[in-house]
Amino acid sequence: MKTMRRKSASASAEVIARLADEGEDVSRFFTNRGRMMGPIQRVNVDFAAPMLAELDKAAEDLNVSRQAVIKTLLRQALDQHYLAAAAGVSRPKPIARMRKAQRGNIDSG
Repeated sequence: MKTMRRKSASASAEVIARLADEGEDVSRFFTNRGRMMGPIQRVNVDFAAPMLAELDKAAEDLNVSRQAVIKTLLRQALDQHYLAAAAGVSRPKPIARMRKAQRGNIDSG
């Protein structure tokens, strides 16, 4: 019969912290497969009431917090921006469009 390696039960953060405080080697609890996240920075953003209502409706539909909706949508928008930039897709800058329109090179509408 094949012998199977028994998985050790995962320890709680409190247990790992206690072991580390006691000078024990706790490296066995870490796999190094995750990625390190930088510190969280709190920001304030102003939204118009209709946009807040949309965000709240989306959060309710998805059964998540408003913050989760905002973070997810921002992540998607940034990913899309980076993909477009990598593909060489460029958008004219609004100021450049206005100047061209003033010169009559493009339609301003």
